[in-house]
Amino acid sequence: MSAEVERIFNEAGAILEGHFELASGLHSATYWDKFKVLQSPYYTEQLCRMIAQHFRGEGIQVVAGPTLGGVIVAFEVARQLGVRSIIAEREGDGRTFRRGFTITPGERVLIVDDVLTTGTSILEVTKAVMNYGGELVGVGVLVDRSRGRVKIGVPLFSCHEVSIPTYAPEDCPLCAQGVPLTKPGSGTRGSS
Repeated sequence: MSAEVERIFNEAGAILEGHFELASGLHSATYWDKFKVLQSPYYTEQLCRMIAQHFRGEGIQVVAGPTLGGVIVAFEVARQLGVRSIIAEREGDGRTFRRGFTITPGERVLIVDDVLTTGTSILEVTKAVMNYGGELVGVGVLVDRSRGRVKIGVPLFSCHEVSIPTYAPEDCPLCAQGVPLTKPGSGTRGSS
C-alpha cells in the first residue's frame, strides 16, 4: 500500500525538495504537496478508497474534514461509504461546523485529512465533533508525517507513513545555511 501511495505522489510531482515552512510552522527539507494529487479525481479516488475500505463496516454515518485539503478527502471518502460529508472551518483558535453542517448526538463520525504532521487540525475537528455529541470512530489520513507522536485516542489509519525530519524555525539547519524558505500554498517566499 505505501509503495502505491508513494508512486501516486511521485507521478503527480507532489514530493518536493527544498526548504519549506509547513502549515504547523515547522520547517522541512521535503514537502508532500497534496494538492498536486487532490486536483486529480483519479488519484484522489484511489487514495480515499484505502481509507474507505479500512473503515467500511464500522457504521460510519458522517465523514468530517478540516478546511482546506480535508474537504476533498472527506467528500470522496463519504461518497465511497455512501454517507454524508461535512467540513469544519476555522473559527478563532479552533474549528466549527457552519453552513448548515451539523452532527446529531450519537452519530458515528470518521475524521479525515490530507497530511498529518502535528495533528492540530485533526484535534480541532475532534473537539468540534465532541461539542456536537458525535461518536468519533476513527481518523484516516493520506500521509502521516507524525512518526507516531500524535495521540488521538481512536484508531488512526494512514495510507502512507513517512519519516521526514521537521525542525522548529530556531533549530532549522536549512535556515542556518541560508537556504531560501518557501511557504507552500501561500504564494510567497520568505527567508529565515
